[in-house]
Amino acid sequence: MEQAPLAGVRIVAVEQFGAGPFGTLHLADLGADIIRLEDPSTGGDVSRYVTPGQRGTDSLYFDSFNRGKRSMLLDLKSLAGQDVLHGLCRNAHAVYANLRGDVVKSLGLTYEVLGPINPAIVCVTLSAYGRDGERSTEPGYDPLIQAEAGWAALTGDPGGPPIKSGLSLADYAGGIMAALALMAAVFDAQRTGRGRDVDVSLYDTALAMHNYRATWYLTAGVPGDRTPDSGHPSIVPFQFFATADGHVAVACAKDKFFRALVQRVGLPALASDARFSSFDERRQNREELLATLRERFRQQPTAYWVGLLRGHVPVAPVRTMDAALDREELEQRAMLAAYQHPALGAVTTVGLPIKMGGFTPEYRPGPALDSDRDAILAEAGYAPAEIEALRDRGAFGHG
Repeated sequence: MEQAPLAGVRIVAVEQFGAGPFGTLHLADLGADIIRLEDPSTGGDVSRYVTPGQRGTDSLYFDSFNRGKRSMLLDLKSLAGQDVLHGLCRNAHAVYANLRGDVVKSLGLTYEVLGPINPAIVCVTLSAYGRDGERSTEPGYDPLIQAEAGWAALTGDPGGPPIKSGLSLADYAGGIMAALALMAAVFDAQRTGRGRDVDVSLYDTALAMHNYRATWYLTAGVPGDRTPDSGHPSIVPFQFFATADGHVAVACAKDKFFRALVQRVGLPALASDARFSSFDERRQNREELLATLRERFRQQPTAYWVGLLRGHVPVAPVRTMDAALDREELEQRAMLAAYQHPALGAVTTVGLPIKMGGFTPEYRPGPALDSDRDAILAEAGYAPAEIEALRDRGAFGHG
């Protein structure tokens, strides 16, 4: 049986809801052992109780972020819980905390506390605004980050209201960035024998996503204006066009694509028009060019334009979510994850988007609440009598 790329990597995760779990989800798919420590005072992760598809302490929402992980309840505010945390960290590669910055410190999830126990351990913090600083005590959620970091103001048509993405992209980007940071630090710790603190924030990650637009603004003062039809700020045409029955996306990122586009849609004169002879000319004369193209695209349905342009010009239909999640297409792309959940039944979702030679991910359901406590503690060297003593001391809550 092929071995997973991250087989043997053990991560103690104090994570919640979406951002943190999204990062470790992909590490779990790659074979890492993700041990989720859940708070007994709240009944575990609050996402266990999100509908639809919720039964008892299991939900489709929770499972979406936590397949293939393990769970145990642990009261990290108790001395006994801290003793268990230290025991688990002796043989872990990383601790991954998705909490407010001040809470991470108060729970001892830092290298200052855990480094003396395991010098090679990596202590990752994923919070809204960072582990340190005046905003470390603030909670943060995806819509707040998209609003404050300038994403919403860039999205939508000029003159319209600010718009958040329909997906939790700030959370997802933060989770992936934290997972990347964790693996980089673990790699370094394996070389040097010394771990470290790693601090990732949703807000800083969202700022980093501005990338070239930040460079334009900070270097040349180019403002972050919206463009109609989800258009690129400088490349034209690179946007959506309304068709006779929907919309189509066209991206002419090279001159040859623009020439191919106007030829195939029956407007060859545009290729020799001096107003549209270069990227900059097309940008300066954007409205004249787009007026002509918009009129042409409205004359035929989306499927016609996709069939005409595909293979010659970068093109795609603007599809609904249910059209994009076509099971046959997902299966062909090796993106279909399906497994049997003991409480939720047959679960089907999207799988790992990373393809590695010689490795096929094995998808397993998310853990039932506290289902792996005995196994995790036994692996950490605790005898049954020691576990009972920890229970009596309140390590696992008082329920």
